[in-house]
Amino acid sequence: QKPVSETESGECYRSPFRKPLAQLTNRPHCLDSSQHEAFIRSILSKPFKVPIPNYKGPLGLRSLGIKRAGVRSPLHDPFEEGALVLYEPPVLSAHDQLKIDKDKAPVHVVVDPVLSRVLRPHQREGVKFLWDCVMSRRIPGSHGCIMADEMGLGKTLQCITLMWTLLRQSPDCKPEIEKAMVVSPSSLVRNWYNEVEKWLGGRIQPLAIDGGSKEEIDRKLVGFMNQRGLRVPSPILIISYETFRLHAEVLQKGSVGLVICDEGHRLKNSENQTYQALNSLNTPRRVLISGTPIQNDLLEYFSLVHFVNSGILGTAQEFKRHFELPILKGRDADASEAERHKGEERLKELISIVNRCLIRRTSDILSKYLPVKIEQVVCCRLTPLQAELYKNFLKQAKPVEELKEGKISVSSLSSITSLKKLCNHPALIHDKCVEEEEGFMGALDLFPAGYSTKSVEPQLSGKMLVLDYILAVTKSTSNDKVVLVSNYTQTLDLFEKLCRSRRYLYVRLDGTMSIKKRAKIVERFNSPSSPEFIFMLSSKAGGCGLNLIGANRLVMFDPDWNPANDEQAMARVWRDGQKKTCYIYRLLSTGTIEEKIFQRQTHKKALSSCVVDEEQDVERHFSLGELKELFTLNETTTSDTHDKIKCRRCVNGHQVRPPPEGSDCTSDLSQWNHSADKRGLQDSVLKAAWDAAVTFTFHHHSHEEQRGIP
Repeated sequence: QKPVSETESGECYRSPFRKPLAQLTNRPHCLDSSQHEAFIRSILSKPFKVPIPNYKGPLGLRSLGIKRAGVRSPLHDPFEEGALVLYEPPVLSAHDQLKIDKDKAPVHVVVDPVLSRVLRPHQREGVKFLWDCVMSRRIPGSHGCIMADEMGLGKTLQCITLMWTLLRQSPDCKPEIEKAMVVSPSSLVRNWYNEVEKWLGGRIQPLAIDGGSKEEIDRKLVGFMNQRGLRVPSPILIISYETFRLHAEVLQKGSVGLVICDEGHRLKNSENQTYQALNSLNTPRRVLISGTPIQNDLLEYFSLVHFVNSGILGTAQEFKRHFELPILKGRDADASEAERHKGEERLKELISIVNRCLIRRTSDILSKYLPVKIEQVVCCRLTPLQAELYKNFLKQAKPVEELKEGKISVSSLSSITSLKKLCNHPALIHDKCVEEEEGFMGALDLFPAGYSTKSVEPQLSGKMLVLDYILAVTKSTSNDKVVLVSNYTQTLDLFEKLCRSRRYLYVRLDGTMSIKKRAKIVERFNSPSSPEFIFMLSSKAGGCGLNLIGANRLVMFDPDWNPANDEQAMARVWRDGQKKTCYIYRLLSTGTIEEKIFQRQTHKKALSSCVVDEEQDVERHFSLGELKELFTLNETTTSDTHDKIKCRRCVNGHQVRPPPEGSDCTSDLSQWNHSADKRGLQDSVLKAAWDAAVTFTFHHHSHEEQRGIP
């Protein structure tokens, strides 16, 4: 039989015993592409399973990553109990609802419940006001606001709530802004970072810049400005005024949705570089925070309002012509009736415009939530050594002669400083006595034999004696902590010596300390378990904004010309979070220049930006008669301030009628309790310290203790 040819059978004969020889090629063997495609399709077509064993719940109808069609809804439920609704869409009739484009319908803006649960009533109102201002709902076309609540009312929390809301939602169902920037004094950068962390607990990652080389900071800022899109990794920048000014160029290149300026009274001068750098930012939404009242200078007032809402008061020239000149003319003692009337009209007009973008509440709201504060002005007698040195100085010093001749000079200013230091402790002017400077000739002989400035010698100063007692009694009878405040670093050095000799643990904060270190020190001191008993603060070292609620007693060792500085320092302990009764001691040396400075504060003749210690235009603020009076010593009085009040409630130095009902420590001193002896004092520590050197005390409380209010 003939073999079957290949062509006939159509296929090659294959032996069952051998594999056919493969052609030798370098080509790899490939899978059939259609086979592979089918395999992948079979994987992808398997229904999605929830990766939980035995899961029986619904799978949901939405496919992952596909935008849901239908009505847009707000981020948080506006109808939940306690919801803080900042925006409500207009109510539509059934007919309008049919016509409206579902993708464009506005939605409620509701504050995140994480924050609205902790906001107090006045803070909820503040957040609503801020939101209305920056969304241009109060003044059409203007997006700025001044938050001027007094210290301790939670301005930081209100601004964090505003930022978080704007970064996450808007009536248009998307974030209103991509990025926000907080500019603050360098000492508060860390504080802002901690506050954002505290209230938002990791929901957001702020970028705080508090140190580093120029290149490093530039790199971080460029990175911040380049962030775009719906989910920006670090949407909040926290930066100090100084760093901002140095790196403003980088920040002016892009745009930022919102800028918040803390301690914004720094921007009261529109000529300075910081103001101009901030003003040239591409940011219409601006919030300026300032807890200290705007001083009585209308142009400063204009600068602040112009910064947040430029144009609502016109240009500087228009403001001057329309508001400033008529108002000042109307206040002049020689003004005619018509001028006075015109001045009042213009002031009313100015206030009505500004009130649309300025919110200010006073701290009496706080009394519902805070423990009682007892404020005490304590007059301390000079020691014989201090009195002799003081009289010696007044006899010799040139300013006293010059003032008799009707002259004022710079030496009268340095004399003021010398007298203030002598009131604190003779050790502070010892070196002047050694060098026999003007006013201290022969004064060295008055010091005790063998005197050395190495030891503190509290018995040589009336105020230091009283302080020594206050600290010793507090330490031995309670677990209270104390904040000590002074204007002079030399006085803080003395406090340190006192603490070391008494073995008190202390921390000291002054201008030389880095911001990071500052924040750590404050945090540690506030912890109830920390052993530090005393916190020393220089009132010039950015005490503003510090939160020292770990302490509940504060001693102001010397008065400042500017009451705003003293107010700032005293608000460190009596603020939100404080649980104990607070005691404030303001120490003054009886009959001396310190009482005169204090009287000047209480008469509201505050030297606004000019602090006389810095030796600036003293002529503007003092008449010759007032200056002469600074250089006197009244040795016979128990309190020169009490004598000046001409008090009708005291007879022979004893209070016979209590303060009027409804008065508190914000009232005039004449309405406080007056004590020429320790009877009637509410503070057991001051009672125990009275005999050391106290001659007189004014004291009052912030409010009556309210029972039953948490």
